[in-house]
Amino acid sequence: MKANIGITAKNTQEVTAILSKVLADEFVLYTKTRNAHWNVEGPDFYDKHKFFESQYEQLDDLMDDVAERIRKIGHYTPATLQSFLELTHLTEKRVQETAAKNFIKDLVGDHESVIIFLRENIDKVDEKFGDVGTSDFLTGLLKEHEQMAWFLRAHL
Repeated sequence: MKANIGITAKNTQEVTAILSKVLADEFVLYTKTRNAHWNVEGPDFYDKHKFFESQYEQLDDLMDDVAERIRKIGHYTPATLQSFLELTHLTEKRVQETAAKNFIKDLVGDHESVIIFLRENIDKVDEKFGDVGTSDFLTGLLKEHEQMAWFLRAHL
């Protein structure tokens, strides 16, 4: 049954395209944070290993929330690695040096890219597509990424 939520099908499709990019970014960022968790080395190994774990767990929850938002407005989520790599704004490059500082710098940049994309789309989703619910949802995601980026920057 189609969702009848007071937003045109064309507009929910446009919003879904934005959310799909957000989901892809979340997935790539999650994977890169897992990589940092698995491969970090150095005298602060244990602390950073646990820190990266807390971050990827938070990203896992955010991914699920984004996917569920897409379903709530009546569409299906992208759910393949290929689709995520086609949709993401992030790069999948691997940090060569395994010191925590190198992973953190890369992850901060990715969070900041996500923040910028969210900021560019919050008003558009509300004003152009008439979806205040998703606009509010994106604002919440923005706050989460700002906090995660701040926590990462605090380690540099």
